[in-house]
Amino acid sequence: MPVDKIYVLDTTLRDGGQCRGKALSPEEKLKVAHQLARLRVDVIECGFPATSSDDFDSLKLIAGEIKGCMIAGLARATEEDIEKVARALEKAESPRIHLFVSTSKIKAKTTSATQREEVIRTAVTAIGQAKKYFEDIEFSPHNATRMDKDFLMEISTAAIDAGATTLNISDTVGYAVPDQFGGLIQSLRQHVSNIDQAILSVHCHNDLGMAVANSLAAIQAGARQVECTINGIGERAGNAAMEEIVMALRTRRDVFGMDCAIDSRQIMSTSRMVSEITGYPVPRNKAIVGAEALDYDTGMFQSGFSKQESYEMIKTEDIDSQ
Repeated sequence: MPVDKIYVLDTTLRDGGQCRGKALSPEEKLKVAHQLARLRVDVIECGFPATSSDDFDSLKLIAGEIKGCMIAGLARATEEDIEKVARALEKAESPRIHLFVSTSKIKAKTTSATQREEVIRTAVTAIGQAKKYFEDIEFSPHNATRMDKDFLMEISTAAIDAGATTLNISDTVGYAVPDQFGGLIQSLRQHVSNIDQAILSVHCHNDLGMAVANSLAAIQAGARQVECTINGIGERAGNAAMEEIVMALRTRRDVFGMDCAIDSRQIMSTSRMVSEITGYPVPRNKAIVGAEALDYDTGMFQSGFSKQESYEMIKTEDIDSQ
């Protein structure tokens, strides 16, 4: 089966920073960013500079030092937000702005055509403003899985026409289930006429425990960028866990036929660093990076080993270079 490239956007320093762990200083964020670069993520989303001076300073510091991967900042669809991201990223080797608009309240039966047009106009205007500073523009209709589907198709088409190079579909409150979410991605590929002009991305939250499953279903349906965090950290129940997505793609390549650029031997050291710096512990039974995740010597497996059967699926050296 041919292998397609999956782009990995890490939002540990932005969305992951909204968990109840320790608030990171710009210097601590820089340390994590260097490790993410060693992990070989494609995009590091570092912050939302309009919300705080610390986010602005962190984004600016990281943009000036990190090479080899894209550095992204989040912005609302306003000129002020866009300009703050542009200032913070002016020294970035490869900058990206991630724009979002609130669209989930646009319902088929309660919203007038005028209101829809206003939201689309806001998005298109913001993308036009962002093009003054950025070649790489990601656009997210906020809480996409709960908005009117026809309007999602309409605003997605308009955003790509306006210059968005990545279209991100966010399951902002973890509402979707895999079949539904995969079907939504398929619908976008079928009904957004210019979808081939942008990378289709997904951003899943874990409120119902399905962030990774939803992300993988979206990849199978045609998404080619996945947004995730180390250890799955994030607000409420967290985000899709990068390490689980990466190792699912690697271990079940027979199913997915896709891979990414991540250096899996850096997964464990990255997990430890993020846990130590944030103060957010990794559960012992956490998939891939938990202390007992790769312990195949207990319970039913002990009986299998005694009969010289092997249940080992992932080896420690696959995810840990030390």
